Amino acid sequence: MHIYFSGIGGAGIGPLAQIAHAAGYTVSGSDKQDSSYIQYLRDHGISDIHIGQSREAIAAAHAQQPIDWFVYTSALPLENPNAPELAFCADEQIKTSKRDELLNAILQDKNLKLLAIAGTHGKTTTTALTVWLFKELGLPISYALPAKTSFAEMGFYDPASQYFVYEADEFDRNFLAFEPAVSLITGVSWDHHELFPTREDYKAAFHEFIEQSKQTFIWQEDADYLGLEAVTGLSVLDSGQQQINDIALLGRFNRLDAWLAIQAVHQASGESIAKLLEIASRFPGLSRRMEQIIPNLYSDYAHTPEKIRGAMSVATEMAAEAGQKVVVVYEPLTNRRQHYMIDDYGDCFDGASKLYWIPSYLAREDAQQRVIPPAELIEHLHDPSIGVAMERDDELKKTIQEHLDAGDMVVCMAGGGGGSLDDWLRAKFLK
Repeated sequence: MHIYFSGIGGAGIGPLAQIAHAAGYTVSGSDKQDSSYIQYLRDHGISDIHIGQSREAIAAAHAQQPIDWFVYTSALPLENPNAPELAFCADEQIKTSKRDELLNAILQDKNLKLLAIAGTHGKTTTTALTVWLFKELGLPISYALPAKTSFAEMGFYDPASQYFVYEADEFDRNFLAFEPAVSLITGVSWDHHELFPTREDYKAAFHEFIEQSKQTFIWQEDADYLGLEAVTGLSVLDSGQQQINDIALLGRFNRLDAWLAIQAVHQASGESIAKLLEIASRFPGLSRRMEQIIPNLYSDYAHTPEKIRGAMSVATEMAAEAGQKVVVVYEPLTNRRQHYMIDDYGDCFDGASKLYWIPSYLAREDAQQRVIPPAELIEHLHDPSIGVAMERDDELKKTIQEHLDAGDMVVCMAGGGGGSLDDWLRAKFLK
């Protein structure tokens, strides 16, 4: 079967493409821009990738080998309901779907139990930690990882595995397409406002997801926020559990994510909590989660208040150990998010000695919304005096270098994909 993936360089689609490739399907695809993820896929055997999502490109792929299934990123019809690839598939009567339908087909075909990680923040780290625990125990596991790591492929299928570990994103209600055997809820706070217009809409989606899951692990704070009642299959965890502090990972949020992963793997494997604590403490991390670009310069995927607080908890602990100041460069993800988040930034950057705020990374925007400039967003911090509005240009590079020369720790936070602050950093500072 030939599967064509549109948006193949995305964190959701890319790993699934790699899984399909590993399972023996013919895989090709496209993306609107080149990126490090695209190169990663090429390096791992998926070479038929076209940059530019045109009718001509998909027609050429179809002519070379007929496409049986077209899998597209949720962003494709949102950005252009008449996208050329979708129009071509309609004309050629090619099966089309989002990633969830293909993944469910693979789960059913391979008789795999889904271990799903959902939540507003911490999903990717928890997913990676779960995979790390399985692999270090020597247990067969299949998974999709939306970030690169030193210990695992981004997507992998093991025919001997019983479980498939998956980051079940609430964007476009993706997570509601599944009925997991085990679910982990990393944290819940209103996000994806264009899809969930009210907080109650967002909460309702999580209620539905939990009802579809046979077993769910969730923090007491989130159970209270959602107004959950005690039911069979719901395990409510205490974030004050003393053993959480025994996990030797920097950052309170990382330790909480690890404790969630430990609960799931303990249930799935029967391995002792003590052994899993030791393994979790050796977790090597993953890309764009406090990833060092060069000494003292880090990239992190933080782009919501909770993610930012999580990144700051790691950064301040690291800086305290080294006797450094923390300097932050922040590129918000999408302007539309800022209209909802503007009053939630508050104390997010507490602990930073300086904050350089650059214009938002634009994607899937509402053309009717005014673009909020950095200077205005800074005014909504509890301490606006730490903030400086800047552009992503040579002056910013010079400013970052001056802080590095002074021995400061510089953390660059950005949620965008290709062409984001993260890509710019690598281009400017990696020789």
